Amino acid sequence: MLKNLAAYLYLLIVLFVISGCSNELIQPVSNINDEEIDADEISQEKAISAKMRVHYIDVGQADATLLQFSEKNVDFTILIDTGDWNATDVVTYLQAENIRDIDIIAITHPHADHIGQLDKIIDAFNVTEVWMNGEIANSQVFAKSLDAIEKNDVDYYEPKVGDLFDIGPLQIEVLHPKSMTANTNNNSLAMRMQYGDIAFLFTGDGEEKAEREMLSSEANLQADILHVGHHGSNTSTTEEFLKAVDPEIAIYSAGAGNSYGFPDSEVTDRINSSEILLYGTDIHGTIIVETDGITFNVKTHEQGTLPRSSSNGSCVDINKASEKDVQRIKHIGPATAFELIKMRPYHSVDELVKINGIGPARLKDIKEQGIACIGG
Repeated sequence: MLKNLAAYLYLLIVLFVISGCSNELIQPVSNINDEEIDADEISQEKAISAKMRVHYIDVGQADATLLQFSEKNVDFTILIDTGDWNATDVVTYLQAENIRDIDIIAITHPHADHIGQLDKIIDAFNVTEVWMNGEIANSQVFAKSLDAIEKNDVDYYEPKVGDLFDIGPLQIEVLHPKSMTANTNNNSLAMRMQYGDIAFLFTGDGEEKAEREMLSSEANLQADILHVGHHGSNTSTTEEFLKAVDPEIAIYSAGAGNSYGFPDSEVTDRINSSEILLYGTDIHGTIIVETDGITFNVKTHEQGTLPRSSSNGSCVDINKASEKDVQRIKHIGPATAFELIKMRPYHSVDELVKINGIGPARLKDIKEQGIACIGG
C-alpha cells in the first residue's frame, strides 16, 4: 500500500512539473481572496454571442456533466466528472455529440463514480487540462487516471478557493475546498459558473460540513440551476444551503432503482416545498439546459421540453397542472409527478392512492395540505 502511495506521489510531482512548464495551462484571472481584488469589479458582465448547452448526462448511479459553448467561432468544451469506472457511457455520449477536443475535465473528487472514466476519455479525446482537488486515492481507478494524464501529456491543475477563471464567455469561481479532510465527499471541488445572467452551481458530493463552510465564506452561492449534491442524499442540500442558492431548478444524478434510495425523500420534499422545479436523471434521462445568458430552457430525454410556468393560485389541478406545479403537492417528487401525469385523468383527489408510493397516510397529508384539487 505504501509502495502504491509513493508511486502516486511521484506521478503527482511529475504532473506538477509538466503543468508548470506548459504555456497552455489555463490560469485564474484573479483570486477574490487577494486583498487588492474587488469581487464586484471582477464580476463584470460578459458579452454573449452564442448559446451554452449543459448536459446532465444519464450515467446511472454516477455523475458527468458536459458544457458546450463558443465565442468568436472558438468552441469550448468542459466536462465535470466522468461517470463510473465500470462503464463507457460517457465516452459513448461524447462521441455521439461529435466531441473531439475537451478543454477542461474537472474532477470534483476521486471516488470511482466521479473519476471513473477519466483514463478512457483522455485516451479517446484530445484533452487539454484536468482539474482535481489534490486528494490522493489509493485505488486502481485513480492510478490509471494519473497514468493517462502523464502518458498523454495533459496539463494538471488544482484550483484554489477564490480562483476566478474566464473561459471564453463563461466565468468560473472556485468555492471549495479550502483544505483536505478525512471525508472525501467533503473535499469535493465546488464551482459556481456564470454565463451572462445565468448561474450554475456544482458541489460534487459535498455534504453538510462542506455546505456550512461555503455558507460561512460569504461567497455568492446564488444560482439559477443547482446540481443537487451527493446524488440527492440527505447528507447534502441542507435547508440553509438551499435557501442561499435559491435556484429556479434543481437537477440530481442518480440511477433508477439504486440501492441507496437516492434521491432521499427528505431532500425532494425540501426542494418541492421551496417551489423549485426538480429533475432527475433516473426519471428524465439526460437533461439538457440551454441558455443564451439571459433566459434558459430545459429539455429531457424522456419528456422533451418541460413547461417552466408556475401557478400562483392556491389550488393545483391534478388533471391539468404542469410537472413543476404538481410537485407543490406534499409527497409529490419527480418520480411521483411523472406517474401522476401519466395516470390522468382523476375524478377525485382520493384517486391519487393508485399512484405507487401514495398510501392512505400520505393521501391524508395531501388532503390536509389542501392544495390538490380537481378542476380548480
